[in-house]
Amino acid sequence: MHTHFGCERWHQAAAFALRYDVFVLEQGISLQNEFDERDTEERNYFVVYEASLAVATIRYQKKDDDTIQPDRFCVRKEYRGKGLGRNLLLLLEDKAMKDGFKYSILSAEKTALSFYQALNYSINSEEYLEDGIVCVEMIKKLSS
Repeated sequence: MHTHFGCERWHQAAAFALRYDVFVLEQGISLQNEFDERDTEERNYFVVYEASLAVATIRYQKKDDDTIQPDRFCVRKEYRGKGLGRNLLLLLEDKAMKDGFKYSILSAEKTALSFYQALNYSINSEEYLEDGIVCVEMIKKLSS
């Protein structure tokens, strides 16, 4: 397996295909909600590949000058529970720190709270519905 970071069209297509499988087909989120105005040609993604199959992805998105907002984070169903998501999020956080970000804020599905809490994220909001799924905002102070 290898990980690539960038915004090349082929790379974005792989991220989009995985997001389609996980968020649209598996979770029932509408195409219109999943693929939003933030999916621009310049938007960077981390994607973990096994050969040419995208198995995990996360969108690298700036919230403000101090804050990175990891988004559209998913792992292909048959690859879950192997540490890929954890390693991918830590890789994103490492890049964010190198890029000068001090905080990471994300929208977490309620079913994933323990995953994020194990990585030192804490709940930062009341529950809310996002695309029909119960979520909370979570925050982490990044430190090297």
